[in-house]
Amino acid sequence: MAGKFTAPKIRALKGRQKIAVLTAYDTSMAKVMDDAGIPMILVGDSLGMTVLGYESTLPVRLEEMLHHARAVVRGVTSAMVIGDMPFMTYHASTADAVRNAGRFLQEAGVDGVKIEGGASRADTIRTLIENGIPVLGHIGLLPQSVRATGGYRIRGKTEEDVERLLADAKAVEEAGVFAMVLEGMPSDVAAKITAGVSIPTIGIGAGPSCDGQVLVVNDMLGFTEKPPRFVKRYADMGEQMKKAFAQYRAEVEGGEYPAREHEY
Repeated sequence: MAGKFTAPKIRALKGRQKIAVLTAYDTSMAKVMDDAGIPMILVGDSLGMTVLGYESTLPVRLEEMLHHARAVVRGVTSAMVIGDMPFMTYHASTADAVRNAGRFLQEAGVDGVKIEGGASRADTIRTLIENGIPVLGHIGLLPQSVRATGGYRIRGKTEEDVERLLADAKAVEEAGVFAMVLEGMPSDVAAKITAGVSIPTIGIGAGPSCDGQVLVVNDMLGFTEKPPRFVKRYADMGEQMKKAFAQYRAEVEGGEYPAREHEY
């Protein structure tokens, strides 16, 4: 599919092509992903842990998200860029949600935003979409709600919980999201949701039946010491970088760098 990926194009991929999604937080990483053909890049509030050194996503502020979203957008030509709405930027009122989501599009130049929550967020999602803001839904394990739920716990283990997830999926679909993230749930539950909605599902720790998958880039590149069990490490860039830094230090200390060929 040529050209820029948009909400309608991503939605149209359901049943035709699995969708690979990654997080990015800076221009150079976003450019490499875009060149590799990644159709959707999420500027995730996971940057709280991966970039800013926080213990969770909760301290991440809107200004920090906008800063990194602008950087990612500058590195992208084709991928759809989604800005993750941080904690308390859409919770207090629909007016807050519209104002803050609007800043993502107007100031950072992203192509849409992501909001956590199911039926309880449907009205907010609907209002954003009515105001021309594409929304990526997110149900299941909700990192912004870990204080309320008691930690990063798998959802959908009881029949009651499964019914709630199915209702959440239907609610956000009917509210108009172009796709939804399914996080931290049994694969059979994710498969049931995927079969029951007309929009793509993007799994993270939700098994292989989703219409796509999303990974935190630091996890899949080997920068995270103990990544979640569902993560496949596609490269060990952390170890390679450590070796490069150590070699550089040794060559500087030993007077080997810069050599004559490195002079202007």
